[in-house]
Amino acid sequence: MQAMDFYTGHAFDAYTVLGAHPGPEGTRFAVWAPSAQKVEVVGDWAPDGAAMARDTEISGVWSCLCPEAEKGMPYFYRVTGADGSVTDHCDPCGFAMTLRPDGCSIIAGLPDYAFTDGAWMAARTKNFDSPLNIYELHAASWRRHPDGSWYTYDDLAAELPGYLLENGYTHAEFLPLAEHPFDGSWGYQITGFYAPTSRYGTPEGLCRLIDACHNAGIGVILDFVPVHFAVDDYGLRRFDGTALYEYPAGDVGASEWGSCNFMHSRGEIRCFVQSCADYWLRCFHADGLRMDAVSRLIYWQGDPARGVNGTTLEFLKGMNAGLQARHPTAMLIAEDSTAYPKVTAPVEYGGLGFDYKWDLGWMHDTLDYFQKSPQERRQNPNLLTFSMVYNYQEHYILPFSHDENVHGKATILQKMNGGYDGKFPQGRALYLYMMAHPGKKLDFMGNEFGQLREWDESRPQDWELFRFPNHDGFYHFRQELGRLYRQLDAFWDGELDPDNFAWLDCDSAGNGTFALIRHGRQSCVFAAFCFGDAPARCPLTLPGQGWAELLLDTDWQCFGGGSPRPQQPQTAAVDASGRLALELAPFSGQLWRWQPRL
Repeated sequence: MQAMDFYTGHAFDAYTVLGAHPGPEGTRFAVWAPSAQKVEVVGDWAPDGAAMARDTEISGVWSCLCPEAEKGMPYFYRVTGADGSVTDHCDPCGFAMTLRPDGCSIIAGLPDYAFTDGAWMAARTKNFDSPLNIYELHAASWRRHPDGSWYTYDDLAAELPGYLLENGYTHAEFLPLAEHPFDGSWGYQITGFYAPTSRYGTPEGLCRLIDACHNAGIGVILDFVPVHFAVDDYGLRRFDGTALYEYPAGDVGASEWGSCNFMHSRGEIRCFVQSCADYWLRCFHADGLRMDAVSRLIYWQGDPARGVNGTTLEFLKGMNAGLQARHPTAMLIAEDSTAYPKVTAPVEYGGLGFDYKWDLGWMHDTLDYFQKSPQERRQNPNLLTFSMVYNYQEHYILPFSHDENVHGKATILQKMNGGYDGKFPQGRALYLYMMAHPGKKLDFMGNEFGQLREWDESRPQDWELFRFPNHDGFYHFRQELGRLYRQLDAFWDGELDPDNFAWLDCDSAGNGTFALIRHGRQSCVFAAFCFGDAPARCPLTLPGQGWAELLLDTDWQCFGGGSPRPQQPQTAAVDASGRLALELAPFSGQLWRWQPRL
Protein backbone atom coordinates (compact mmCIF):
# COMPACT_ATOMS: atom_id res chain seq x y z
CA MET A 1 0.00 0.00 0.00
CA GLN A 2 1.38 3.40 -1.00
CA ALA A 3 0.91 6.18 1.53
CA MET A 4 -0.47 8.65 -1.02
CA ASP A 5 -3.01 6.10 -2.28
CA PHE A 6 -4.14 5.59 1.32
CA TYR A 7 -4.69 9.30 1.94
CA THR A 8 -6.46 9.94 -1.35
CA GLY A 9 -8.73 6.88 -1.27
CA HIS A 10 -7.16 4.92 -4.12
CA ALA A 11 -5.68 1.95 -2.23
CA PHE A 12 -7.39 -1.45 -2.36
CA ASP A 13 -4.79 -3.34 -0.32
CA ALA A 14 -4.80 -1.63 3.09
CA TYR A 15 -5.00 -5.03 4.76
CA THR A 16 -1.52 -5.94 3.52
CA VAL A 17 -0.08 -3.24 5.81
CA LEU A 18 -2.65 -2.69 8.57
CA GLY A 19 -3.68 -5.40 11.03
CA ALA A 20 -1.57 -8.09 12.70
CA HIS A 21 0.88 -9.91 10.41
CA PRO A 22 2.82 -12.78 12.02
CA GLY A 23 6.24 -13.60 10.61
CA PRO A 24 9.51 -15.34 11.52
CA GLU A 25 10.62 -12.42 13.74
CA GLY A 26 7.31 -12.03 15.54
CA THR A 27 4.09 -10.19 14.74
CA ARG A 28 3.95 -6.73 13.24
CA PHE A 29 0.97 -4.66 14.34
CA ALA A 30 -0.23 -1.54 12.52
CA VAL A 31 -3.34 0.52 13.17
CA TRP A 32 -4.58 3.86 11.86
CA ALA A 33 -5.39 6.28 14.71
CA PRO A 34 -4.20 9.75 13.61
CA SER A 35 -5.51 11.78 16.56
CA ALA A 36 -4.58 9.35 19.34
CA GLN A 37 -2.17 10.51 22.03
CA LYS A 38 -0.89 6.97 22.66
CA VAL A 39 -1.59 3.47 21.36
CA GLU A 40 -0.55 0.17 22.95
CA VAL A 41 -1.17 -3.41 21.85
CA VAL A 42 -2.26 -5.65 24.72
CA GLY A 43 -1.97 -9.44 24.75
CA ASP A 44 -0.82 -12.36 26.87
CA TRP A 45 2.78 -11.51 26.00
CA ALA A 46 2.25 -7.88 27.11
CA PRO A 47 -0.59 -7.72 29.65
CA ASP A 48 0.29 -4.12 30.54
CA GLY A 49 0.58 -3.13 26.89
CA ALA A 50 3.41 -2.86 24.38
CA ALA A 51 3.98 0.68 23.16
CA MET A 52 3.39 1.46 19.51
CA ALA A 53 5.17 4.24 17.67
CA ARG A 54 3.94 6.57 14.97
CA ASP A 55 4.86 5.15 11.60
CA THR A 56 7.43 7.19 9.71
CA GLU A 57 6.06 6.28 6.28
CA ILE A 58 2.27 6.47 6.64
CA SER A 59 1.03 9.43 8.68
CA GLY A 60 -1.56 8.53 11.30
CA VAL A 61 -0.52 4.88 11.51
CA TRP A 62 0.91 3.39 14.71
CA SER A 63 3.02 0.23 14.50
CA CYS A 64 5.30 -2.09 16.42
CA LEU A 65 6.98 -5.50 16.16
CA CYS A 66 6.33 -7.93 19.03
CA PRO A 67 8.71 -10.96 18.90
CA GLU A 68 6.71 -12.86 21.53
CA ALA A 69 3.33 -12.42 19.81
CA GLU A 70 2.37 -15.58 17.95
CA LYS A 71 -0.42 -16.71 15.68
CA GLY A 72 -3.55 -17.66 17.62
CA MET A 73 -3.03 -15.21 20.50
CA PRO A 74 -5.80 -12.72 21.32
CA TYR A 75 -5.01 -9.01 21.42
CA PHE A 76 -6.54 -5.55 21.41
CA TYR A 77 -5.43 -1.94 21.13
CA ARG A 78 -5.53 0.38 24.15
CA VAL A 79 -6.03 3.81 22.67
CA THR A 80 -5.57 7.06 24.56
CA GLY A 81 -7.73 9.33 22.49
CA ALA A 82 -7.47 12.96 21.54
CA ASP A 83 -10.09 13.68 24.23
CA GLY A 84 -8.05 11.92 26.92
CA SER A 85 -10.28 8.86 26.99
CA VAL A 86 -8.69 5.41 27.27
CA THR A 87 -10.59 2.74 25.35
CA ASP A 88 -9.79 -0.83 24.39
CA HIS A 89 -10.58 -1.53 20.73
CA CYS A 90 -10.44 -4.58 18.53
CA ASP A 91 -8.24 -4.27 15.45
CA PRO A 92 -10.17 -2.59 12.58
CA CYS A 93 -8.20 -4.76 10.13
CA GLY A 94 -7.96 -7.81 12.39
CA PHE A 95 -8.28 -11.07 10.47
CA ALA A 96 -9.95 -13.06 13.26
CA MET A 97 -11.82 -12.35 16.50
CA THR A 98 -12.86 -14.12 19.65
CA LEU A 99 -16.49 -15.14 20.05
CA ARG A 100 -18.76 -12.47 21.38
CA PRO A 101 -18.86 -10.83 23.88
CA ASP A 102 -15.07 -10.66 24.29
CA GLY A 103 -14.40 -8.17 21.50
CA CYS A 104 -10.75 -9.17 21.11
CA SER A 105 -8.90 -9.73 17.88
CA ILE A 106 -6.81 -12.85 17.25
CA ILE A 107 -3.43 -12.88 15.55
CA ALA A 108 -4.13 -14.75 12.33
CA GLY A 109 -2.55 -13.07 9.34
CA LEU A 110 -4.01 -13.53 5.89
CA PRO A 111 -5.70 -16.93 5.41
CA ASP A 112 -3.21 -19.76 5.12
CA TYR A 113 -5.02 -22.07 2.70
CA ALA A 114 -4.13 -23.62 -0.65
CA PHE A 115 -7.26 -23.51 -2.82
CA THR A 116 -7.95 -26.37 -5.24
CA ASP A 117 -10.52 -24.47 -7.35
CA GLY A 118 -8.27 -23.37 -10.21
CA ALA A 119 -10.59 -24.76 -12.88
CA TRP A 120 -13.61 -23.02 -11.36
CA MET A 121 -11.84 -19.66 -11.07
CA ALA A 122 -10.51 -19.88 -14.63
CA ALA A 123 -13.97 -20.59 -16.08
CA ARG A 124 -15.94 -18.24 -13.82
CA THR A 125 -18.21 -15.63 -15.43
CA LYS A 126 -20.77 -13.09 -14.32
CA ASN A 127 -23.53 -15.43 -15.55
CA PHE A 128 -25.15 -12.92 -17.87
CA ASP A 129 -26.00 -15.65 -20.40
CA SER A 130 -25.98 -18.61 -18.04
CA PRO A 131 -28.25 -19.68 -15.18
CA LEU A 132 -28.06 -17.76 -11.91
CA ASN A 133 -30.31 -19.21 -9.23
CA ILE A 134 -29.21 -18.04 -5.78
CA TYR A 135 -29.99 -19.70 -2.44
CA GLU A 136 -29.75 -17.08 0.29
CA LEU A 137 -29.01 -18.43 3.76
CA HIS A 138 -28.03 -17.48 7.27
CA ALA A 139 -25.31 -19.87 8.40
CA ALA A 140 -26.45 -20.07 12.03
CA SER A 141 -30.04 -21.02 11.22
CA TRP A 142 -29.89 -23.18 8.11
CA ARG A 143 -29.24 -26.35 10.07
CA ARG A 144 -28.00 -27.02 13.59
CA HIS A 145 -26.63 -30.00 15.44
CA PRO A 146 -29.06 -31.98 17.64
CA ASP A 147 -27.66 -30.24 20.74
CA GLY A 148 -28.52 -26.85 19.19
CA SER A 149 -24.93 -25.87 18.39
CA TRP A 150 -24.06 -24.08 15.17
CA TYR A 151 -22.82 -25.83 12.09
CA THR A 152 -19.17 -25.02 11.46
CA TYR A 153 -17.80 -23.92 8.11
CA ASP A 154 -16.66 -27.52 7.66
CA ASP A 155 -20.13 -28.87 8.48
CA LEU A 156 -21.58 -26.56 5.87
CA ALA A 157 -18.91 -27.65 3.38
CA ALA A 158 -19.98 -31.28 3.86
CA GLU A 159 -23.73 -30.75 3.36
CA LEU A 160 -24.53 -27.49 1.59
CA PRO A 161 -23.03 -27.98 -1.92
CA GLY A 162 -24.84 -31.28 -2.53
CA TYR A 163 -28.13 -29.89 -1.25
CA LEU A 164 -27.91 -26.92 -3.60
CA LEU A 165 -27.07 -29.09 -6.60
CA GLU A 166 -30.05 -31.37 -5.88
CA ASN A 167 -32.34 -28.36 -5.92
CA GLY A 168 -31.12 -26.62 -9.06
CA TYR A 169 -29.30 -23.72 -7.41
CA THR A 170 -26.15 -22.29 -8.93
CA HIS A 171 -24.93 -20.10 -6.04
CA ALA A 172 -25.16 -19.73 -2.29
CA GLU A 173 -25.43 -16.25 -0.85
CA PHE A 174 -24.52 -15.91 2.82
CA LEU A 175 -25.83 -13.19 5.07
CA PRO A 176 -22.78 -11.29 6.39
CA LEU A 177 -20.03 -13.54 7.72
CA ALA A 178 -17.87 -10.73 9.12
CA GLU A 179 -17.64 -10.68 12.91
CA HIS A 180 -20.55 -9.06 14.72
CA PRO A 181 -21.50 -8.91 18.40
CA PHE A 182 -25.30 -9.22 18.28
CA ASP A 183 -26.85 -12.35 16.78
CA GLY A 184 -30.07 -10.46 16.12
CA SER A 185 -28.32 -8.09 13.72
CA TRP A 186 -27.85 -11.11 11.37
CA GLY A 187 -24.34 -9.83 10.70
CA TYR A 188 -25.31 -6.40 9.39
CA GLN A 189 -23.85 -4.49 12.37
CA ILE A 190 -20.18 -5.34 12.22
CA THR A 191 -17.19 -4.84 14.50
CA GLY A 192 -14.66 -7.04 12.65
CA PHE A 193 -14.94 -6.17 8.96
CA TYR A 194 -11.97 -8.35 7.99
CA ALA A 195 -12.67 -11.19 10.43
CA PRO A 196 -14.82 -14.18 9.38
CA THR A 197 -17.06 -14.78 12.37
CA SER A 198 -15.65 -17.28 14.85
CA ARG A 199 -19.15 -18.64 15.44
CA TYR A 200 -18.46 -21.21 12.73
CA GLY A 201 -14.68 -21.65 12.91
CA THR A 202 -11.53 -20.09 11.51
CA PRO A 203 -10.78 -18.09 8.35
CA GLU A 204 -9.24 -21.24 6.87
CA GLY A 205 -12.52 -23.03 7.59
CA LEU A 206 -14.37 -20.48 5.48
CA CYS A 207 -11.79 -21.04 2.72
CA ARG A 208 -12.51 -24.77 2.86
CA LEU A 209 -16.26 -24.12 2.60
CA ILE A 210 -15.91 -21.92 -0.49
CA ASP A 211 -13.40 -24.34 -2.02
CA ALA A 212 -15.83 -27.24 -1.48
CA CYS A 213 -18.64 -25.27 -3.13
CA HIS A 214 -16.47 -24.45 -6.12
CA ASN A 215 -15.34 -28.04 -6.56
CA ALA A 216 -19.01 -29.06 -6.57
CA GLY A 217 -19.90 -26.42 -9.17
CA ILE A 218 -21.56 -23.97 -6.77
CA GLY A 219 -20.61 -20.29 -6.56
CA VAL A 220 -20.50 -18.29 -3.33
CA ILE A 221 -21.73 -14.71 -2.89
CA LEU A 222 -21.06 -12.84 0.35
CA ASP A 223 -23.22 -10.10 1.80
CA PHE A 224 -21.09 -6.97 2.19
CA VAL A 225 -21.91 -3.93 4.35
CA PRO A 226 -20.23 -0.74 3.03
CA VAL A 227 -22.53 1.81 4.67
CA HIS A 228 -22.47 1.52 8.47
CA PHE A 229 -20.92 -0.22 11.48
CA ALA A 230 -21.80 -1.29 15.03
CA VAL A 231 -21.74 1.22 17.88
CA ASP A 232 -19.99 -1.04 20.42
CA ASP A 233 -17.24 0.86 22.24
CA TYR A 234 -14.58 -1.72 21.34
CA GLY A 235 -15.32 -1.31 17.63
CA LEU A 236 -14.76 1.58 15.23
CA ARG A 237 -16.81 4.28 16.97
CA ARG A 238 -14.66 7.22 18.13
CA PHE A 239 -11.64 5.04 17.56
CA ASP A 240 -8.98 7.64 18.36
CA GLY A 241 -11.15 9.81 20.58
CA THR A 242 -12.66 11.55 17.57
CA ALA A 243 -15.31 10.76 15.00
CA LEU A 244 -12.74 9.00 12.82
CA TYR A 245 -14.68 6.42 10.81
CA GLU A 246 -18.10 8.04 11.26
CA TYR A 247 -19.63 11.43 10.45
CA PRO A 248 -19.19 13.87 13.34
CA ALA A 249 -22.71 15.26 12.91
CA GLY A 250 -25.40 13.11 14.51
CA ASP A 251 -28.08 13.82 11.91
CA VAL A 252 -26.05 12.03 9.24
CA GLY A 253 -23.70 10.05 11.50
CA ALA A 254 -26.43 7.79 12.88
CA SER A 255 -28.22 5.31 10.64
CA GLU A 256 -31.83 4.23 10.82
CA TRP A 257 -30.62 0.96 12.39
CA GLY A 258 -28.96 2.71 15.31
CA SER A 259 -25.48 2.15 13.89
CA CYS A 260 -22.82 4.63 12.74
CA ASN A 261 -22.54 5.71 9.11
CA PHE A 262 -19.11 5.58 7.50
CA MET A 263 -17.74 8.99 6.45
CA HIS A 264 -16.87 8.08 2.88
CA SER A 265 -15.62 11.59 2.12
CA ARG A 266 -12.35 10.71 3.86
CA GLY A 267 -9.81 8.93 1.66
CA GLU A 268 -8.63 6.59 4.41
CA ILE A 269 -12.21 5.44 5.07
CA ARG A 270 -12.75 4.76 1.38
CA CYS A 271 -9.58 2.65 1.44
CA PHE A 272 -10.77 0.76 4.52
CA VAL A 273 -14.09 -0.19 2.91
CA GLN A 274 -12.92 -0.94 -0.63
CA SER A 275 -9.86 -2.86 0.62
CA CYS A 276 -12.26 -4.95 2.69
CA ALA A 277 -14.27 -5.76 -0.43
CA ASP A 278 -11.07 -6.72 -2.25
CA TYR A 279 -10.03 -8.88 0.73
CA TRP A 280 -13.14 -11.07 0.60
CA LEU A 281 -12.89 -11.49 -3.17
CA ARG A 282 -9.14 -12.09 -3.29
CA CYS A 283 -8.32 -14.01 -0.12
CA PHE A 284 -11.49 -16.14 0.06
CA HIS A 285 -12.24 -16.53 -3.68
CA ALA A 286 -15.77 -15.19 -3.21
CA ASP A 287 -17.63 -15.10 -6.53
CA GLY A 288 -19.47 -11.91 -5.76
CA LEU A 289 -20.51 -9.33 -3.21
CA ARG A 290 -24.10 -8.34 -2.59
CA MET A 291 -23.80 -4.79 -1.27
CA ASP A 292 -26.32 -3.87 1.39
CA ALA A 293 -28.29 -0.61 1.56
CA VAL A 294 -26.89 0.93 -1.63
CA SER A 295 -29.64 3.56 -1.57
CA ARG A 296 -27.82 5.10 1.43
CA LEU A 297 -24.77 5.60 -0.78
CA ILE A 298 -26.81 7.23 -3.53
CA TYR A 299 -29.02 9.61 -1.54
CA TRP A 300 -28.49 11.27 1.81
CA GLN A 301 -29.79 8.75 4.36
CA GLY A 302 -31.34 6.85 1.45
CA ASP A 303 -34.00 9.53 0.96
CA PRO A 304 -34.38 10.87 -2.62
CA ALA A 305 -36.06 13.96 -1.16
CA ARG A 306 -32.75 14.87 0.50
CA GLY A 307 -30.92 14.71 -2.79
CA VAL A 308 -27.97 12.81 -4.16
CA ASN A 309 -24.97 12.45 -1.88
CA GLY A 310 -22.23 13.25 -4.36
CA THR A 311 -19.37 12.18 -2.12
CA THR A 312 -20.66 8.71 -1.37
CA LEU A 313 -21.80 8.27 -4.97
CA GLU A 314 -18.28 8.98 -6.20
CA PHE A 315 -16.88 6.57 -3.60
CA LEU A 316 -19.25 3.88 -4.87
CA LYS A 317 -18.22 4.43 -8.48
CA GLY A 318 -14.54 4.39 -7.58
CA MET A 319 -14.83 1.24 -5.49
CA ASN A 320 -16.81 -0.63 -8.13
CA ALA A 321 -14.51 0.43 -10.95
CA GLY A 322 -11.50 -0.71 -8.95
CA LEU A 323 -13.08 -4.04 -8.04
CA GLN A 324 -14.16 -4.66 -11.64
CA ALA A 325 -10.59 -4.09 -12.82
CA ARG A 326 -9.12 -6.36 -10.14
CA HIS A 327 -11.79 -9.08 -10.24
CA PRO A 328 -13.35 -8.98 -13.72
CA THR A 329 -15.34 -12.21 -13.33
CA ALA A 330 -16.74 -11.53 -9.84
CA MET A 331 -20.31 -10.22 -9.52
CA LEU A 332 -21.15 -6.93 -7.82
CA ILE A 333 -24.81 -6.86 -6.79
CA ALA A 334 -26.75 -3.86 -5.50
CA GLU A 335 -29.54 -4.10 -2.96
CA ASP A 336 -31.12 -0.83 -4.04
CA SER A 337 -34.75 0.18 -3.71
CA THR A 338 -34.49 3.48 -5.59
CA ALA A 339 -35.16 4.39 -9.22
CA TYR A 340 -31.71 5.92 -9.66
CA PRO A 341 -30.68 5.20 -13.28
CA LYS A 342 -27.81 3.10 -14.66
CA VAL A 343 -27.02 1.24 -11.47
CA THR A 344 -25.78 -1.71 -13.53
CA ALA A 345 -24.02 0.27 -16.25
CA PRO A 346 -20.20 0.45 -16.24
CA VAL A 347 -18.72 3.49 -14.52
CA GLU A 348 -17.00 4.57 -17.75
CA TYR A 349 -20.47 4.84 -19.35
CA GLY A 350 -21.96 6.94 -16.57
CA GLY A 351 -23.18 4.06 -14.41
CA LEU A 352 -22.51 2.92 -10.86
CA GLY A 353 -20.57 -0.16 -11.95
CA PHE A 354 -22.72 -2.96 -10.54
CA ASP A 355 -23.42 -6.12 -12.52
CA TYR A 356 -26.88 -6.76 -11.06
CA LYS A 357 -29.55 -4.98 -9.07
CA TRP A 358 -32.28 -6.53 -6.94
CA ASP A 359 -35.67 -5.86 -8.55
CA LEU A 360 -37.49 -4.88 -5.38
CA GLY A 361 -40.32 -3.35 -7.38
CA TRP A 362 -41.07 -6.72 -8.99
CA MET A 363 -40.92 -8.37 -5.59
CA HIS A 364 -43.34 -5.93 -3.94
CA ASP A 365 -45.83 -5.93 -6.83
CA THR A 366 -45.80 -9.71 -7.22
CA LEU A 367 -46.33 -10.42 -3.53
CA ASP A 368 -49.02 -7.75 -3.37
CA TYR A 369 -50.84 -9.52 -6.21
CA PHE A 370 -50.69 -12.93 -4.54
CA GLN A 371 -51.88 -11.55 -1.21
CA LYS A 372 -55.04 -10.28 -2.86
CA SER A 373 -58.23 -12.30 -3.21
CA PRO A 374 -59.05 -13.77 -6.64
CA GLN A 375 -61.65 -11.03 -7.05
CA GLU A 376 -59.12 -8.28 -6.31
CA ARG A 377 -56.58 -9.85 -8.65
CA ARG A 378 -58.94 -9.39 -11.57
CA GLN A 379 -58.78 -5.63 -10.97
CA ASN A 380 -54.99 -5.50 -10.70
CA PRO A 381 -53.32 -7.37 -13.58
CA ASN A 382 -50.87 -4.49 -13.86
CA LEU A 383 -49.15 -5.74 -10.70
CA LEU A 384 -47.79 -8.60 -12.79
CA THR A 385 -47.27 -6.82 -16.10
CA PHE A 386 -45.72 -3.51 -15.00
CA SER A 387 -42.30 -5.06 -14.33
CA MET A 388 -41.76 -5.64 -18.05
CA VAL A 389 -42.19 -1.91 -18.71
CA TYR A 390 -38.82 -1.19 -17.06
CA ASN A 391 -37.24 -4.65 -17.24
CA TYR A 392 -34.52 -3.76 -19.76
CA GLN A 393 -33.27 -0.67 -17.92
CA GLU A 394 -31.02 -2.72 -15.59
CA HIS A 395 -29.65 -6.23 -15.09
CA TYR A 396 -32.09 -7.55 -12.52
CA ILE A 397 -32.22 -10.29 -9.91
CA LEU A 398 -35.73 -11.25 -8.76
CA PRO A 399 -35.45 -11.58 -4.96
CA PHE A 400 -37.54 -13.31 -2.33
CA SER A 401 -34.97 -12.55 0.34
CA HIS A 402 -34.70 -12.87 4.11
CA ASP A 403 -36.33 -9.44 4.47
CA GLU A 404 -39.59 -10.89 3.10
CA ASN A 405 -39.68 -13.74 5.62
CA VAL A 406 -39.34 -11.91 8.93
CA HIS A 407 -40.56 -9.05 11.12
CA GLY A 408 -44.27 -9.77 10.84
CA LYS A 409 -44.24 -9.95 7.04
CA ALA A 410 -44.89 -13.75 7.00
CA THR A 411 -42.95 -16.19 4.85
CA ILE A 412 -43.46 -16.27 1.09
CA LEU A 413 -45.87 -19.21 1.20
CA GLN A 414 -47.73 -17.79 4.19
CA LYS A 415 -48.35 -14.61 2.19
CA MET A 416 -50.52 -16.49 -0.30
CA ASN A 417 -54.18 -15.58 -0.02
CA GLY A 418 -56.49 -17.98 1.81
CA GLY A 419 -56.10 -20.94 4.16
CA TYR A 420 -53.44 -23.58 4.65
CA ASP A 421 -54.36 -25.99 1.85
CA GLY A 422 -54.95 -23.17 -0.62
CA LYS A 423 -51.52 -21.63 -0.13
CA PHE A 424 -49.57 -24.49 -1.71
CA PRO A 425 -51.09 -24.42 -5.22
CA GLN A 426 -50.71 -20.63 -5.29
CA GLY A 427 -47.12 -20.94 -4.11
CA ARG A 428 -46.33 -23.43 -6.87
CA ALA A 429 -47.85 -21.11 -9.49
CA LEU A 430 -45.95 -18.17 -8.00
CA TYR A 431 -42.57 -19.87 -8.29
CA LEU A 432 -43.21 -21.02 -11.85
CA TYR A 433 -44.10 -17.41 -12.69
CA MET A 434 -40.87 -16.26 -11.00
CA MET A 435 -38.78 -18.70 -13.02
CA ALA A 436 -40.52 -17.80 -16.29
CA HIS A 437 -40.12 -14.04 -15.76
CA PRO A 438 -36.89 -12.52 -17.15
CA GLY A 439 -34.23 -11.88 -14.53
CA LYS A 440 -31.92 -13.95 -12.37
CA LYS A 441 -33.38 -15.60 -9.26
CA LEU A 442 -32.82 -15.42 -5.50
CA ASP A 443 -34.79 -17.25 -2.82
CA PHE A 444 -34.32 -17.47 0.93
CA MET A 445 -33.74 -20.74 2.75
CA GLY A 446 -36.87 -22.58 3.84
CA ASN A 447 -38.96 -21.25 0.98
CA GLU A 448 -38.05 -24.32 -1.07
CA PHE A 449 -40.18 -26.56 1.15
CA GLY A 450 -42.87 -24.06 2.07
CA GLN A 451 -41.77 -22.93 5.51
CA LEU A 452 -44.68 -21.22 7.24
CA ARG A 453 -42.92 -20.01 10.39
CA GLU A 454 -41.18 -16.67 10.04
CA TRP A 455 -37.42 -16.83 10.05
CA ASP A 456 -35.81 -16.72 13.50
CA GLU A 457 -32.02 -16.44 13.55
CA SER A 458 -31.85 -18.46 16.77
CA ARG A 459 -33.49 -21.60 15.34
CA PRO A 460 -32.79 -23.93 12.42
CA GLN A 461 -35.27 -24.30 9.58
CA ASP A 462 -38.27 -26.59 10.17
CA TRP A 463 -36.84 -29.61 8.38
CA GLU A 464 -39.44 -31.85 10.02
CA LEU A 465 -42.02 -30.37 7.62
CA PHE A 466 -40.91 -32.92 5.04
CA ARG A 467 -43.09 -35.41 6.94
CA PHE A 468 -46.20 -33.58 5.71
CA PRO A 469 -47.42 -34.29 2.16
CA ASN A 470 -48.09 -30.66 1.22
CA HIS A 471 -44.55 -29.61 2.06
CA ASP A 472 -42.93 -32.71 0.59
CA GLY A 473 -44.81 -32.22 -2.67
CA PHE A 474 -43.94 -28.53 -2.73
CA TYR A 475 -40.25 -29.37 -2.24
CA HIS A 476 -40.23 -31.87 -5.09
CA PHE A 477 -41.96 -29.32 -7.32
CA ARG A 478 -39.22 -26.81 -6.50
CA GLN A 479 -36.57 -29.43 -7.22
CA GLU A 480 -37.97 -30.15 -10.68
CA LEU A 481 -38.45 -26.47 -11.43
CA GLY A 482 -34.85 -25.74 -10.47
CA ARG A 483 -33.63 -28.57 -12.68
CA LEU A 484 -35.59 -27.24 -15.66
CA TYR A 485 -34.31 -23.71 -15.06
CA ARG A 486 -30.70 -24.87 -15.25
CA GLN A 487 -31.37 -27.17 -18.21
CA LEU A 488 -33.28 -24.84 -20.56
CA ASP A 489 -31.41 -21.84 -21.90
CA ALA A 490 -34.67 -20.09 -22.79
CA PHE A 491 -34.83 -19.07 -19.11
CA TRP A 492 -31.52 -17.21 -19.09
CA ASP A 493 -29.77 -16.93 -22.46
CA GLY A 494 -30.23 -13.54 -24.08
CA GLU A 495 -32.75 -12.43 -21.47
CA LEU A 496 -31.62 -8.81 -21.89
CA ASP A 497 -32.84 -8.88 -25.50
CA PRO A 498 -36.48 -7.68 -25.73
CA ASP A 499 -37.00 -9.90 -28.79
CA ASN A 500 -36.64 -12.99 -26.58
CA PHE A 501 -39.75 -12.27 -24.49
CA ALA A 502 -43.43 -11.68 -25.28
CA TRP A 503 -46.72 -11.74 -23.44
CA LEU A 504 -49.14 -14.21 -24.97
CA ASP A 505 -51.94 -13.33 -22.56
CA CYS A 506 -52.25 -10.51 -20.04
CA ASP A 507 -55.52 -11.40 -18.32
CA SER A 508 -57.41 -10.45 -21.48
CA ALA A 509 -60.45 -12.47 -20.43
CA GLY A 510 -60.47 -11.05 -16.89
CA ASN A 511 -60.25 -14.54 -15.41
CA GLY A 512 -56.74 -14.30 -14.01
CA THR A 513 -54.96 -15.98 -16.92
CA PHE A 514 -51.51 -14.92 -18.05
CA ALA A 515 -49.08 -16.44 -20.52
CA LEU A 516 -45.61 -15.56 -21.76
CA ILE A 517 -43.00 -16.98 -24.11
CA ARG A 518 -39.19 -17.03 -23.74
CA HIS A 519 -36.59 -17.68 -26.42
CA GLY A 520 -33.00 -18.91 -26.04
CA ARG A 521 -30.49 -19.98 -28.63
CA GLN A 522 -31.13 -23.68 -27.98
CA SER A 523 -34.70 -23.77 -26.66
CA CYS A 524 -38.01 -21.95 -26.49
CA VAL A 525 -40.58 -22.28 -23.71
CA PHE A 526 -43.91 -20.76 -22.88
CA ALA A 527 -45.78 -20.70 -19.59
CA ALA A 528 -49.49 -20.23 -18.95
CA PHE A 529 -51.12 -19.41 -15.62
CA CYS A 530 -54.50 -19.32 -13.97
CA PHE A 531 -54.29 -17.19 -10.83
CA GLY A 532 -58.03 -17.35 -10.24
CA ASP A 533 -60.00 -19.75 -8.03
CA ALA A 534 -61.89 -21.43 -10.90
CA PRO A 535 -60.73 -23.55 -13.85
CA ALA A 536 -59.92 -21.43 -16.87
CA ARG A 537 -59.53 -21.88 -20.58
CA CYS A 538 -56.48 -20.02 -21.85
CA PRO A 539 -56.46 -19.52 -25.66
CA LEU A 540 -53.01 -18.64 -27.01
CA THR A 541 -51.59 -17.59 -30.32
CA LEU A 542 -48.10 -19.00 -30.71
CA PRO A 543 -45.58 -17.81 -33.31
CA GLY A 544 -46.64 -19.95 -36.25
CA GLN A 545 -46.78 -23.66 -36.82
CA GLY A 546 -45.04 -26.23 -34.65
CA TRP A 547 -45.53 -28.52 -31.70
CA ALA A 548 -45.60 -28.08 -27.94
CA GLU A 549 -44.56 -30.51 -25.20
CA LEU A 550 -45.80 -30.18 -21.63
CA LEU A 551 -42.80 -30.12 -19.28
CA LEU A 552 -44.44 -29.30 -15.97
CA ASP A 553 -47.88 -28.67 -14.51
CA THR A 554 -48.01 -27.21 -11.01
CA ASP A 555 -51.29 -29.10 -10.47
CA TRP A 556 -49.79 -32.58 -10.87
CA GLN A 557 -50.60 -34.90 -8.00
CA CYS A 558 -46.92 -35.67 -7.37
CA PHE A 559 -46.56 -32.03 -6.32
CA GLY A 560 -49.70 -32.00 -4.19
CA GLY A 561 -52.17 -31.00 -6.90
CA GLY A 562 -55.22 -32.75 -8.30
CA SER A 563 -54.16 -33.80 -11.81
CA PRO A 564 -52.40 -37.09 -12.59
CA ARG A 565 -49.02 -36.76 -14.24
CA PRO A 566 -49.15 -38.24 -17.77
CA GLN A 567 -47.35 -41.53 -18.18
CA GLN A 568 -46.21 -40.48 -21.65
CA PRO A 569 -45.05 -37.05 -22.83
CA GLN A 570 -48.03 -34.81 -23.55
CA THR A 571 -47.69 -32.96 -26.83
CA ALA A 572 -49.87 -30.75 -28.98
CA ALA A 573 -49.56 -30.00 -32.70
CA VAL A 574 -50.17 -26.38 -33.68
CA ASP A 575 -51.18 -25.42 -37.24
CA ALA A 576 -50.17 -22.31 -39.15
CA SER A 577 -52.69 -20.21 -37.23
CA GLY A 578 -50.61 -20.71 -34.10
CA ARG A 579 -53.73 -21.24 -31.98
CA LEU A 580 -53.58 -23.45 -28.91
CA ALA A 581 -56.11 -23.54 -26.08
CA LEU A 582 -55.02 -24.79 -22.65
CA GLU A 583 -57.23 -25.96 -19.81
CA LEU A 584 -55.84 -24.76 -16.50
CA ALA A 585 -56.77 -25.80 -12.97
CA PRO A 586 -57.42 -23.10 -10.39
CA PHE A 587 -54.24 -21.49 -9.04
CA SER A 588 -51.97 -23.35 -11.43
CA GLY A 589 -49.39 -22.94 -14.14
CA GLN A 590 -48.06 -25.01 -17.00
CA LEU A 591 -44.65 -24.93 -18.63
CA TRP A 592 -44.35 -26.07 -22.25
CA ARG A 593 -41.44 -26.49 -24.62
CA TRP A 594 -42.16 -24.92 -28.03
CA GLN A 595 -40.62 -26.26 -31.22
CA PRO A 596 -41.53 -24.19 -34.28
CA ARG A 597 -41.73 -25.90 -37.63
CA LEU A 598 -38.86 -24.67 -39.76
